[in-house]
Amino acid sequence: MKKVLFVINTLGGAGAEKALLELLKRFPENEYEVSLYVLLAQGELIHQVPEQVKILNQSYSDASVLSKKGKHILNQQIFKRLFVRGAIFKNLGYMLKNMAEMLKKGKLYPDKLLWRVMADSTQVIDGHYDMAVAFLEGGSTSYIHDHIRADRKVTFLHVDYSYAGYSRSLDRDCYLNFDRVFTVSDEVKKSFLEVYPECRSYTGVFHNLLDNEEIIRKSKLAGGFEDAYDGKRILTVGRLTAQKAYDIAIDAMKILKDHGVKAKWYVLGEGELRDRLQIKINHLGLKDDFILLGAKTNPYPYYAQCDLYVHATLFEGKSIAIQEAQILGCTLLVSDCSGNREQVIDGVDGKMCQLTPEGISAGIEELLSDEEKCREYGKKASEKLTVEKEDVLQMFRFNDN
Repeated sequence: MKKVLFVINTLGGAGAEKALLELLKRFPENEYEVSLYVLLAQGELIHQVPEQVKILNQSYSDASVLSKKGKHILNQQIFKRLFVRGAIFKNLGYMLKNMAEMLKKGKLYPDKLLWRVMADSTQVIDGHYDMAVAFLEGGSTSYIHDHIRADRKVTFLHVDYSYAGYSRSLDRDCYLNFDRVFTVSDEVKKSFLEVYPECRSYTGVFHNLLDNEEIIRKSKLAGGFEDAYDGKRILTVGRLTAQKAYDIAIDAMKILKDHGVKAKWYVLGEGELRDRLQIKINHLGLKDDFILLGAKTNPYPYYAQCDLYVHATLFEGKSIAIQEAQILGCTLLVSDCSGNREQVIDGVDGKMCQLTPEGISAGIEELLSDEEKCREYGKKASEKLTVEKEDVLQMFRFNDN
C-alpha cells in the first residue's frame, strides 16, 4: 500500500481545487493510502473530498475564502500565524529582498511574499510518505519542499510562472529539488522552463481531469437563469480577481449596449473585486446588463442555457471553466493569451479576440449575429476533449525519463 500526501493552499471553488478532487477519486483504494492537507485550513469544497481520503487538518473552516465571512476568518488566521514559531521574523530578510525585486519590476504580490511564512507556521505533519504532492504553486510547494519527508516529491504548476509573479528568488530555487514537476498545459511548461531550464528532464504535462458525464448530468438538473429575459445571454465563470479582467469586460458590455445589441452578461463567481466592479457597473448604467450572480454550487445549467461563453482573461494555465464550457457544447469567445491559445483554435472550435473593450465587443457581436457559426463552434468544442486515463499511474513512473 503506497502512502501519498496531497497539499493544497485552500480548497475553495476554483479550477485547481476541482481538478484535485477529480484526481483524488482516481486512486484505487486497495493500492493507495491517500491523505490531504489544506495549508490554510479553509474552503467549501472540503465536503466533496472522497470518503477514502484522510483529511489531516486538526481544525478547518468550510467558509468560502471569497465570501466576506470567509475573508475575515482567513485574515484572522493569517495574522495569528505570522508569529507562530517566529515565522515572520525568520523570513523577514527574504520578504524584504523579494519585495524590492517586485517593486523594481513594477508589481507587488503580497500574497506570494507570505506563502513561505504560511508554510513555516502551519501544522506539523509527522510520518513518512512514498510520495508527497504539492498541487499548487506558492505555499503548498514550499511546505512539501521544506517540511515533509517523502521518497518522492512532486509539484504542480497551474499558471504561467513568470506572468503570475513567481521567480527563482521567491521560490528559493526549490523546483530543482523535486522529482517531478507537472504543468497543466504545454504553454505553462514552456513558461516554467524558460526560468528553470535545469528541470527539463523531469517536467511533464498533466492535464486537468474532469468527469464529463457528471458535468453533463448536472447541467440537466434544475437551476440556471431565473429571470424572464428573452434576449441573448452571455456567461463568464471565474473568480472576481484582476487576472480575469472583468473591468475590460464591463467596458465591452457598455459598447454592446451603445450599439443596440440585445444581450445580458452574467458572471458566476466571487472575489475581492466585487464591490469595485459593482461600482463601475452602476456608474456605466449597466446594472441590468452586466450581472454579478455570485458563486453557484451547480454552475452547469447556466452553461447549458447561455448563448455565448466568454473567457477574456489576462493569462491562464489551463482554464477548467473553458473545459466545462467545451464539454457542454458552448460557443466560446476567449482572449488571445497564454493558456487560452492552447484550449481554443481560432475559427475552428471558437473565436479569439484581443483583450480590449473593442476586441471583446466586436467578437461578441460577430458571434451573436451568426447562429450557424455558433452551432458549428459549439459542436466542434464538445468533440475535442478526451479523458486522461493514465495520468494517475504516470505519477509513479520515475524511471522512464
